[in-house]
Amino acid sequence: MKIAIASGKGGTGKTTVAVNLASYLAETRPVVLVDLDVEEPNSGLFLGAEATDGRDTFKMIPAWESTTCSHCGQCQEVCNFHAIIALPDQVMIFPELCHSCYACSELCPTSSLPMQPVKMGRMSWLSAGNLSFVESRLDIGQEQAVPLIKQTLAFVDERHAAVPIRIYDCPPGTSCPVIEATREADFVVLVTEPTPFGLNDLKLAVETMRHLDKKFGVVVNRQGLGDDRVEAYCAAEGIPLLARIPNDRRIAESYARGQRIYEHFPVVRRQLAAIMDAIKEAAS
Repeated sequence: MKIAIASGKGGTGKTTVAVNLASYLAETRPVVLVDLDVEEPNSGLFLGAEATDGRDTFKMIPAWESTTCSHCGQCQEVCNFHAIIALPDQVMIFPELCHSCYACSELCPTSSLPMQPVKMGRMSWLSAGNLSFVESRLDIGQEQAVPLIKQTLAFVDERHAAVPIRIYDCPPGTSCPVIEATREADFVVLVTEPTPFGLNDLKLAVETMRHLDKKFGVVVNRQGLGDDRVEAYCAAEGIPLLARIPNDRRIAESYARGQRIYEHFPVVRRQLAAIMDAIKEAAS
């Protein structure tokens, strides 16, 4: 089962739920935790060990060969992402805009745009007992998260094909990285907070998951902080409320120390069990 932990906004507790749920499940069975928030991954901070294995990741970008180019301008015409400008005497390539679709390279009549690997980030991994962890991190200055997320998921599919449960710590929001991170998920857990901002962005996330035709439920983090409008919204929309994690300063302090909070607070352990019970029921 592939369980994606997502949120309509940052700071709701998505990583808290992902790390604690994965660690809780790993007490009794093999689990893979995958940090797909490649622009700012932080799940590894709570595992108590550093990844010692890893490899650089690359994306393919066209390189212009001026000696064979006929300056026909077709490369600019076929690029849907405005990554190429064909001038009368040269071709300008903007790697930050390129989506590695190969259209310019494959359709160039003189083969003057061969694709070349360009480093975009690094993927790291470790294993500790039943818990395996995979993290990817974009290099500074890289703007596209989707290619790295796609490579990370492919790596997990290949390396951990036999592991029965995968937990994806997804990027926040509802943009392209979230779509890629949740695309193959069997169930999506949307983490929110009981505030006006939390409710607004939860509605956006719910709309996105419905568009993707995903099974999903909601976890309310910091329950008691604001009001009950999030729960009223979930009830009105028929959205399963999977768990409530209380707003407790002691929990926040434990989190700030890099601890897995379910190990210190029985109420959190019970909520994690409730999340899995609800997911199993929804998936059956």
